[in-house]
Amino acid sequence: MSEIPAITNRQIRLRDGRTLGYAEYGDPAGKPVFFFHGWPSSRLFIRSQASVTASFGVRLIACERPGFGLSDFKPERKLLDWPDDVIELADALAIGQFAVAGHSGGGPYAAACAFKIPSRLTAAAIISGFAPLDFPNATNNMMASNRLMFGLAKHLPWLHRILISLTMSGGPDKYFQRMTSSLPEVDRAVLASLGKGADDIAEAFRGGVSGPVWDQYVLVRPWGFRLEDISLDVFLWHGDKDVMVPLQMGQYLAKTIPKCHATFFSGEGHMLIFPRWAEVLSRLVA
Repeated sequence: MSEIPAITNRQIRLRDGRTLGYAEYGDPAGKPVFFFHGWPSSRLFIRSQASVTASFGVRLIACERPGFGLSDFKPERKLLDWPDDVIELADALAIGQFAVAGHSGGGPYAAACAFKIPSRLTAAAIISGFAPLDFPNATNNMMASNRLMFGLAKHLPWLHRILISLTMSGGPDKYFQRMTSSLPEVDRAVLASLGKGADDIAEAFRGGVSGPVWDQYVLVRPWGFRLEDISLDVFLWHGDKDVMVPLQMGQYLAKTIPKCHATFFSGEGHMLIFPRWAEVLSRLVA
């Protein structure tokens, strides 16, 4: 299959006046899959997999949450607000049914869609996905910087915002270097093989820190629904070397979501989404 150019700078105007940014990868006439990026990230995160995506006949729509990239910030938003934005985007693109996939901090948003709009979905995927923090030892084995940020977001939100601002004051390149230095070798090798750099992080903070800051508030607060009430088939992938979202989070999701089909990998980390992307797509389009 010849290379299909990605469309990376799309926007729509939502009914409430906000702009929502997204990119499209893969086959424009393919089966639609909406992709939800992690934290801090953007519509650019998955672009390296455009050829793989096209080979599976998938039209991948990578959409940005409020305050990331090209999407306007939405004050006081909740996790269950996100499916409404997804439906607006799907309707604008004349897409009836579709699958969703969320990586890392995007995992809860895939779960929210599986709960709230199951009639519009064919399947949902959670890859290295974040779980609610209300189970014992939820953050054990999590890298110290993530544990600190989530702890502050939950208990001292004013200090959390200051920390995020200070963390980004040195620019996205320094942030990316600090982040990757804390990752296990398996993750660093994946990022190096893809030539991954800081451009995705820079795009995440294009509109400032408000969007990324609030996104972490959303993750650490009550989600507004029970995982036990998800009726849709959910496919889950998680590695035991993940220090950003540790293994027990994936295990908790797997045992709590009723129709969860989980696969756990020995020796793989948070970035397993890239070597496993073909596997993810094959399950979503089956």
